[in-house]
Amino acid sequence: MIPEDNRFESDPAEVLPEDPGLPDGWSAEAPDGSDPAVVTRLTALLRAHESAGRGWPGSGVDDVLVEVSERGLAMRENLVVRDADGVIRAWGSVHDRAAGRMLLVHIVERGLPEAVARSCSDVIFTWARGQAREVGAARGLEVQQIDTGAFAEDVRQHKWLADAGFQQVRTWWQMSRPVVPEDADLVPDPARWERKGVLFRRLGGPGQMPDETDLRAIHDVLEGAFTDHFNSQEETFEEFIHRLREDPGHRWDHWWIAEILDGDEPEPAGALVGTVSESATGPDGSYVAYLGVLESARGRGVATGLLKGIVSDAAERGYDRVGLEVDADSPTGADSLYLGMGWKTKYVTESWHLDVPVA
Repeated sequence: MIPEDNRFESDPAEVLPEDPGLPDGWSAEAPDGSDPAVVTRLTALLRAHESAGRGWPGSGVDDVLVEVSERGLAMRENLVVRDADGVIRAWGSVHDRAAGRMLLVHIVERGLPEAVARSCSDVIFTWARGQAREVGAARGLEVQQIDTGAFAEDVRQHKWLADAGFQQVRTWWQMSRPVVPEDADLVPDPARWERKGVLFRRLGGPGQMPDETDLRAIHDVLEGAFTDHFNSQEETFEEFIHRLREDPGHRWDHWWIAEILDGDEPEPAGALVGTVSESATGPDGSYVAYLGVLESARGRGVATGLLKGIVSDAAERGYDRVGLEVDADSPTGADSLYLGMGWKTKYVTESWHLDVPVA
C-alpha cells in the first residue's frame, strides 16, 4: 500500500544554485541508497550526530534505509555533500509527511572546520527550501512548512537553525518506564480484556496483516483524537499505513484498539500504536508511537487501559522498558498520567519550523 508518486524534485541541480557555496572540489548530489558503502557512511554520520546531541547513539542501518531505500523514496528525497575525495560529510533528507508538513533530517559531520561545516549546512537548508516549494506546489499549497528536530543540548544545531530562519516551537520529553515480570499482571490478558464497559483488543499475530476495518478504525480514532493537537496535519489512510510500516520496529501485534460497549455495536474510541525498540546489547523494549482517545470517551480510563496493556504485553515478551514521547506543553495533561504510571524523562528534543512560501 504505497501512496501517490513522489512529489519532490529528484535532481538536486534543479533546486540548488549553480554555485551552492561549497569548498573547491566539493559537491552535492543524490545518494545511491542501494550502495552498502553509502548506507554505512550515513549510519556513522547519524550515530555521531546522536552522540553529540544527547550523549549516546541509538540508530542503525535500518533507520537509514527508511530514508534512502527504494521503498522510502516513495515519500522522500535525499542529498549528500561529498568532499574533494568523495567522502560524504553531510546528509539531508526530506519526507512528505502529510499535507502542509515536510520533515527534514539535517546532519553535518562533527569535527569539520566551522566555515566548512556551515557551508554544508547552508546547502542542505537551500535544497530543503527548494524541495518545500516543489512538494507544496504539488499539493496545491500557498505555504509549505518544514519541520525539523534537534536535541535540546545541541547548541550548534540550534544556532544554524535560528540563522536559517527556523523557530523553536515545541519541546518534547522522551520518556521511558522500566518493565519488570510482575507487570504482566497489570491486565488479565494483553491480547483482549474488558474494563468498565471498554473492550481492549490487540491486533493480529506476528507478520499477520490485521483486518482492514480495524486499521481504518485506528486511523480514524487517531485523526479525531489529534485534531486540536499541536501541528496536527491530515494524513490519508494510505499515507498513514505506508509510513508506519516503514518503521524498523513495526509489528502488527503491537497495535491495540479500545471500543466502548454501551450500544448494540462496539464503538472505536481509543488506539495505541506500538513498535519494537531493538537492542544489540540487552532485551528489546516497546515504544508508544501513538496513543489517542476520542474526546467523547475521555474520563473512562481508556488511555490508562491501553498503557497498562502495552506494559503488560512487554512483560510477557521479556522486554525491559516501554518508551514514549510527550509534548511538554500538552493541553491534556498527558505528562501527569505518564509520570503517575512510572515514566521518567530520559532526554529532551525540540521541534523547529520554517514556513516557506510556495510561489
